[in-house]
Amino acid sequence: MAIWQGTSKRKSTGAKLRLVTKKHKREMGRPAVETHISAVIKRKIVRCRGANLKVKLEKTNYANVFDQVNKVCKKVLVTKVIDNKANKHYIRRNVITKGAIIETEMGKAKVTSRPGQDGVVNAVLLSE
Repeated sequence: MAIWQGTSKRKSTGAKLRLVTKKHKREMGRPAVETHISAVIKRKIVRCRGANLKVKLEKTNYANVFDQVNKVCKKVLVTKVIDNKANKHYIRRNVITKGAIIETEMGKAKVTSRPGQDGVVNAVLLSE
C-alpha cells in the first residue's frame, strides 16, 4: 500500500471532512530506510521531485567522526549502536539514525547527519 502524506479524511473528533482536493503525486511518501551496520557498504539512489537525486545509505560500517578538541575529522570504523532515541529496538538491530550514539574506534560519538537521506554517517565525538 502506498504511503500518503496528505491531510486526513477525518477530524480529530472522528467526523468526516469534505475533501476539497484529490490526492496528488507530490503528497506521496516512501518507506523509511533503516541504515544498518554491515561490512558491505550499500547505497540506493532515488529520483525525487524536480528530477533531483537522493542518496539513501542502507548499509555501512564507517562514519566521519569529528573531534571537537583537536579539530580533526577522521573516517573510522563503527562497531555498534549504543543508544538510539528514535526507537529502543534500533539498538538491538544496530540501526543508525540521526541522534543515535554509536561506538567507534575513537570512542562514543553522536550521529549528526541523516544517513537515510544524506547517504553518509557524520558524527561528533562525545567527551567523556
